[in-house]
Amino acid sequence: MLQEAKNLQQNAVASLVEKIKKSKEITFRAPTGSGKTRMMSDFMNRILSENSDVIFLVSTLSKGNLAKQNYDVFKDCVDKGDYTQLNPYLISSEISDEEALYIPTDYNVYVLPRDLYKDGSRLMQGSLEKFLRTVTENYFGRGLNKKIYLIKDECHQATNNLDSLSSNFFSKIINMSATPNLKRGQKPDVEISDEEAEKVKLIKTVVKGDENDSVEVAVQKFEEIKEQYRNLLGVNPCLIIQISNKDKAEEEWTNIESILNKPEHLHLKWMSIVDKKEKCKTNDKVGKLPLEKWKDYAKSNGSTIDVIVFKMVISEGWDIPRACMLYQVRDTKSKQLDEQVMGRVRRNPRLLDFETLSSDAQDLAMTAWVWGITPESRKVLRVKLCGANASNITSNLKIKTTVIKPLTQRKDFDLDSFVNSQKEAVAHKGIFELQSKLECCDSEIKKMCYKYCGDNFQKWWKFCENIDAIQNEYNKFICNYEESMDLRKDDHGNVVFSSFPSSSSYVDNGNYNSVNNWAWKRTDGLKKFSFDSEAEREWCDVLKNLAEDGLARSVNVAKEIEPNLFDDQNVETKLLWGKNFLEMSDVKFEYYSNGIHASYPDFIMEDCEGRIHLFEVKSLNSSSMQIDSDAYQDKVRELKECYKHASVKTGHIFYLPVLDGDIWHITRFVNGIETNLTEIKMKDEFLTC
Repeated sequence: MLQEAKNLQQNAVASLVEKIKKSKEITFRAPTGSGKTRMMSDFMNRILSENSDVIFLVSTLSKGNLAKQNYDVFKDCVDKGDYTQLNPYLISSEISDEEALYIPTDYNVYVLPRDLYKDGSRLMQGSLEKFLRTVTENYFGRGLNKKIYLIKDECHQATNNLDSLSSNFFSKIINMSATPNLKRGQKPDVEISDEEAEKVKLIKTVVKGDENDSVEVAVQKFEEIKEQYRNLLGVNPCLIIQISNKDKAEEEWTNIESILNKPEHLHLKWMSIVDKKEKCKTNDKVGKLPLEKWKDYAKSNGSTIDVIVFKMVISEGWDIPRACMLYQVRDTKSKQLDEQVMGRVRRNPRLLDFETLSSDAQDLAMTAWVWGITPESRKVLRVKLCGANASNITSNLKIKTTVIKPLTQRKDFDLDSFVNSQKEAVAHKGIFELQSKLECCDSEIKKMCYKYCGDNFQKWWKFCENIDAIQNEYNKFICNYEESMDLRKDDHGNVVFSSFPSSSSYVDNGNYNSVNNWAWKRTDGLKKFSFDSEAEREWCDVLKNLAEDGLARSVNVAKEIEPNLFDDQNVETKLLWGKNFLEMSDVKFEYYSNGIHASYPDFIMEDCEGRIHLFEVKSLNSSSMQIDSDAYQDKVRELKECYKHASVKTGHIFYLPVLDGDIWHITRFVNGIETNLTEIKMKDEFLTC
């Protein structure tokens, strides 16, 4: 897994921990496939590390054996030594032959399948309420006096019976879902957006198929990518087809079956799950299996099932990362269901070792093809550079960027010599312990391992047994930017110059500002732009006003884009500055913080003397912060160290404006020299240059 993905998850969990300390009920939203169950485990582990008097009751859907699936993840986290505070227990209707169920009290994480607690069930005969009273009350010294935190997994689904229990039982309530129900007040307090999850390769990017494409078109597209999937990813891909629930279902299935039975598709293996009570239908000769066994078999990467046809029975809780295509025949009315279903094909099939894949394999792993679903999503707006020919701007704006070199590029370091020079271990570790240790390392260390070892098991063993020494040597090198930071270069050693892309896009996040004097224009002709935060919007105002003040005083704060570049000679003055929109941007600077990350400065400006100014906006205001304040300030310090050395390597000028209340605290780096500025001081220096 990429370090950026781990950081995104860990930051979300840190924010959840902070939020729950201040509120009785919070909601966490993250897209399907982004690792909600692992984040849930991390969250519970952090809480239990601080307070052993807390017990978690995790309410999960009974659909798709989601409760058992969550329980297995919790157990796996404990067995691997990741979250050792967890002691999970799966509440089951099969745990007792008595009339009422007995729930032991010596665990701290209880997984409750929602449908076990319903009218007429054995659990509702008093067993659950008795358990809750036992662990929360302390009458005459008999109760445990614990605090129960209720986690509602897939909280968009109603839990009426559970909600009817006295709220006194639950000290805290945590709602989790990819599609929280806003009508029930489930407004996310902490959120991982689809865009964030896509960026760090947790989930796939969706490619929409034409609405007029037939099922046969989807099957043909699947045939085209099937061998690529096997050869590049080592995974058998899967096409999921969703049909209608009622009247049209039989007709739709007949049509699909006729397509799959054509001579050119007979080699495809299919299964249909159209009724929970019926057995699975299939043309695979694996043998007769119960429905749940078929579902387990179908989701494994090595399964031979190519096409799965279903109605509504796998909307939640069925992880099938190898699924890469979804064709929706049914005319759904539920956007929540649509997003849940689409989540089945957005999981990364090679998440844990993604960094080891070739670029072509990574692109393939990160693409999902979808027909017939238009989920609710944030509005994406397109932008392009001003003028008839964007290259006239990009050729004028030339930005040097930096990368962090791998340890293997250190002149005096040879990995093979280093590994072989290490002392022989007194006691050799087991293969599973070594593999677990490797998985906990930075992605760069894993890359080194795979490149160094190839298929040689002995070299892998030697590498992993000395992984602490390698990590220590790596840390010493990577954190010394004078040695590890370098300009981005091509294969021939020539410096690569970056610029604005000719076109890009942004998500409409609010925080609006009308900007007329920069290098961008919206493709729809409007001049109102949206920014990622209120602080970013305010800093845009600072630069916009600074550029306008320069024009008024005949001081070219930002370089003027030549008027002859525009079709309309009466166009207002445009200046060479603008937002560094992320899509297609190459303007980034690598730094190290428990892994290699890339910082994309928020704004770029070239002045009249050809100097490049780059601005990364931060805010200490609580409403702007998505992680705890200590972690946020640590990141600001790490960026300062990065920009200090990048200013030496590139010759560019870097700024870190940090908003605290209404005051901007600006740190500037020029050729490695750090200067602290006020907003007024910065403006004066620009206007008197």
